[in-house]
Amino acid sequence: MDNLRESILSQIKKTVKDVFGKYPDKLELSFPPEAKMGDFTIECFSLAEQFGINPKEAANKLAGNLVIDNLILNTSAVGPYLNIKINNNSLFSSYINLIKNNSNLDEIKTKIHERIMVEYLSPNTNKPLHLGHLRNGAMGMAMSNIFEGLGNKVIKTNLINDRGVHICKSMLAWEKWGKGSTPESENMKGDHFVGKWYVRYNQELEKNPKLEEEAMALLRKWENGDPETIKRWETMNNWVYKGFNETYDKFGLKFDVFYFESNTYKLGKDIVEDGIKRGIFSKNEKGNIIFKLSKSEFGLNKEDTIKEVTVLRPDGTSVYITQDIATTVLKFKEHKVNRSIFVVGSEQNYHFKCLFSILKEVGYKWADSCYHLSYGMVYLPEGKMKSREGKVVDADDLINQMTELATEEIRKRDLGHKLDDEEIKKRASKIAVGAIKYYLLSVKPAQNIHFDPQASISFDGNTGPYCQYTYARIFGILDKAKSENIDFRSEDFSSLGNTEEIALLQKLIQFPKEIMLAAEEFNPSRITNHIFEISRSFNQFYNKHKVISDDVPHELTAARLNFIHATSIVLKQGLNMIGIDVLERM
Repeated sequence: MDNLRESILSQIKKTVKDVFGKYPDKLELSFPPEAKMGDFTIECFSLAEQFGINPKEAANKLAGNLVIDNLILNTSAVGPYLNIKINNNSLFSSYINLIKNNSNLDEIKTKIHERIMVEYLSPNTNKPLHLGHLRNGAMGMAMSNIFEGLGNKVIKTNLINDRGVHICKSMLAWEKWGKGSTPESENMKGDHFVGKWYVRYNQELEKNPKLEEEAMALLRKWENGDPETIKRWETMNNWVYKGFNETYDKFGLKFDVFYFESNTYKLGKDIVEDGIKRGIFSKNEKGNIIFKLSKSEFGLNKEDTIKEVTVLRPDGTSVYITQDIATTVLKFKEHKVNRSIFVVGSEQNYHFKCLFSILKEVGYKWADSCYHLSYGMVYLPEGKMKSREGKVVDADDLINQMTELATEEIRKRDLGHKLDDEEIKKRASKIAVGAIKYYLLSVKPAQNIHFDPQASISFDGNTGPYCQYTYARIFGILDKAKSENIDFRSEDFSSLGNTEEIALLQKLIQFPKEIMLAAEEFNPSRITNHIFEISRSFNQFYNKHKVISDDVPHELTAARLNFIHATSIVLKQGLNMIGIDVLERM
């Protein structure tokens, strides 16, 4: 495809030199707003600026002087745009063959391959995963796949928040009221079982505020290595990990590296102690060890008093940011990464500004290579999720609910009742997980989402199931061609070129650029929405034009079968990139 573009641009650049006396400083091919206007377009604003003429005049002069040949068939000036129609066989064959050779993404692979760490999910071991975690996990996996698609080495990382006063709260509640119960005795997933005691703690706290002091005392015992406390902590965490792993498998979350705050908090303390000696940290009147925030990046004016962030409590126990300092240092030291991406909700924006500022002040040169991929909240009709009150959209429950909705939809469509229960279950699981991921990734990360389960599972509109169905529809056509022994090996695509085919081809050509933009903007919605555009363009084409039919000439059937096969490859690439499995039949 690069060769085709270069051939077109080469002819246009020569025409620019012939007409205006010198080669253009800048010239780019893009697509016209409607396929019927042409295959490519040139915006003439930069030419107008370079040569001191009106953009419309530049477009008209190029249209009147561009040589028409076997590649460029005709041109037309529309305002400041030069629209170009090229030979259909050259246009379609160049890209169809590129896709069939799995080379369509080669042009976007970077020459300098980076080692990029993407840290996502970061659950607490005092409760099960919820809908917010699913958005986090979907985004973390998608960004990892996108960076890998550009040729980088990605280390998918999960920082487990397995220590701290919040963990001690669930431990304390189980000790007081658990009566030796276990996940097995209660027939519960381990993470749900431990989460029940975190909720119980907060319920009891309303009746007895002194529980807060008991939880802090338990934290101090843990940090002092009390054997009984450590044993109880290990037991409850193992229950949670077993439950987490089941959810990871169900939602398709994969990790290369796990960090545990229980292993890093001491290093964080050491870094702080060293920083105290160097004057980076100090003690305030309450006895907290603090880092003073006085830089413009925190929005502080000259009139503002110097603000501060605590890095150690007066009793010497560490806080979140202490552990994050240590973990970030370990990431760069152990994995030699060029960049570290933190996928964490927008409520932690200030936390990460503080973290990166501290790391920079301490003297880590790589601090500027850290990036907080901030994302908005996920809302339901009842409002923001509140796990401490037990009012949370549990991830497992949501996946199960969505699977039930998908099962109902499959049974409606399987009018002949040909599918057995096992096949229905398999398809429903892929559709349900795909629906959730697609919905959560279909808007820019910074936007809040009002999650609608019924809308997300729809087979119509901008949804995961719609795109999965489009892939399955193409697979069905290709499968029919094979069963009817239709030979669709073809190198002649001159019969293609109607408006719908051109529109679809333009979407396929744009796909690699959307991946690049998704990486640059940290925005997977670029890909989800483009997959939808490809799906919609295919269905518009297929609803208007036959592929396999007695009244369609063989050469056209062969060309169209190759074309839709290429479309299915790009759809699969796109869906897989955002973590969604394709189905050959739905």
